[in-house]
Amino acid sequence: MADESARRAVSQIPLLKTHAGPRDRALWPQRLKEEYQSLIRSVEQNKHEDNDWFRLESNPDGTRWTGTCWFIHELLRYEFRLEFDIPVTYPDTAPEVAVPELDGKTAKMYRGGRICLTDHFKPLWARNAPRFGLAHLMALGLAPWLAVEIPDLISKGHVVHRERPREEAQ
Repeated sequence: MADESARRAVSQIPLLKTHAGPRDRALWPQRLKEEYQSLIRSVEQNKHEDNDWFRLESNPDGTRWTGTCWFIHELLRYEFRLEFDIPVTYPDTAPEVAVPELDGKTAKMYRGGRICLTDHFKPLWARNAPRFGLAHLMALGLAPWLAVEIPDLISKGHVVHRERPREEAQ
């Protein structure tokens, strides 16, 4: 069931056509335009399905992205900053999403709060590069990671809702 809903959601995200990274000065603006269009479509689709869960913005050249993501657990919204840089080998290499405030709170994370996407997402990205873009990174990389890790971190007391005192959460 989860696989089918994931497939349906991802099928709504436009695939990208331009095979260009930040070093390709001639084609990078076209790729960046496709990325924005895909992200906009993804956010619109999420809002339509009452599943709005992230905001992203980039620096002017589209190589550094920051934003917020949130996860609803037991009717409480947990919000986190996120950030990533576009690798020089993009789109052949997926960006490494970091959630800095969770750094060191789970084993499924690397230095600087970068989430572990090695086993499940990176092979999928490799099979679909350069058609996958940042909207796919969010939907197939960050979203499943949050769905697994955040409830676990909450149950262990590593993440506490900002409106709940720590003693009450334990």
